[in-house]
Amino acid sequence: MKRIVLFLVTNLAVMAVMSIVLSLLGVNRFLTANGLQLSTLMAFSLVVGFTGAIFSLLISKPMAKWSTGARVIDTPSNSTELWLLNTVKALSGRAGIGMPEVAVYNGEPNAFATGAFKNSALVAVSTGLLEGMTKEEVEAVLGHEVAHIANGDMVTMTLIQGVVNTFVVFLARVVGYAVDKAVFRNGDNDRPGIGYMITVFVCEILFGIAASMIVAWFSRQREFRADAGSAQLLGNRQPMIHALARLGGMAPGELPKSMAASGISDKPGWGALFSTHPPMEERIAALQSMR
Repeated sequence: MKRIVLFLVTNLAVMAVMSIVLSLLGVNRFLTANGLQLSTLMAFSLVVGFTGAIFSLLISKPMAKWSTGARVIDTPSNSTELWLLNTVKALSGRAGIGMPEVAVYNGEPNAFATGAFKNSALVAVSTGLLEGMTKEEVEAVLGHEVAHIANGDMVTMTLIQGVVNTFVVFLARVVGYAVDKAVFRNGDNDRPGIGYMITVFVCEILFGIAASMIVAWFSRQREFRADAGSAQLLGNRQPMIHALARLGGMAPGELPKSMAASGISDKPGWGALFSTHPPMEERIAALQSMR
C-alpha cells in the first residue's frame, strides 16, 4: 500500500512540476476569458502526461541499480555468476535481442528487467532467488525477464502511462473549469478561481487512482505473455510452471514501485485491481492450457 501511495504522489508531483514550468513559460494558455481552448489544453496535457513517463523510462536502468544496490557482473567471480551470464546470453540470442547487462542484488526472491531499449537492457536477480530455486527454475525466471525485454514491455507500459496521465491532466481541468463556473464563480470575474484549483487537485488524485487500475490491468496481461515467452524460449513450459509454483510459496522481495511491474512477482496491493501481477494460480493455469 505504501508503495502505491508513493507512486501516485510521485506521479502527481511530476505532473505538477511540469504544469508549473509550462505555466511559467506561458504555455498553459488554454484558460481564456471565453472559456477553455480544448485543443490547447490537449497539447498541454500531452506534454505534461508523457514527459514524466518518458523521463522515468530513460533513467530506469541507473535508478534500478541505485535503488536495489544491484551489482552488474562484468567479470564473473564464481561459477554461479558465469552460469548467469551464459544463460542470459543464450536466452537473449534466442529472443533476437542484444545481450542485456546482468546484475545480482541482495534481497528476498525476485528478479526484474528494465531499460529503455531492447538491445541495452538490464536483467537483475536477487540472492534470495538464486538460493531458493533450482537452476532450471532460475533459467525459467530469466527467460521470463528476457521475454519482457523482447516484447518491448517497458516501452509499452511507458506509453500506456503517458496516455492515462494525459487524460488525467485533461479531464481534471475540464471538470475543474465546469465546477468552478457552476459553483464558485462570483460577479463579473470570468477567470477561474480557487474552485478551479481545488477541483483540479482533487480530480487529479481521483483520476490518478483510476489510471493506476488501468495501468495495473495492462501489466497483468504482460505477465501472462512473459510467462508464455519463457516457455517458448526454453522449449518447455514445465520449468516456468515449477518456478511459479516455487515463487507462490515464497514471500516476494519488495521492489521500488517504479519497477514493481517488471518483477517476476509482487506483493498484492489494495486488491486485485491494483495488482501488477496476476495470482500465481492463474499464471500456472494459463501455462498449463498453452498449446
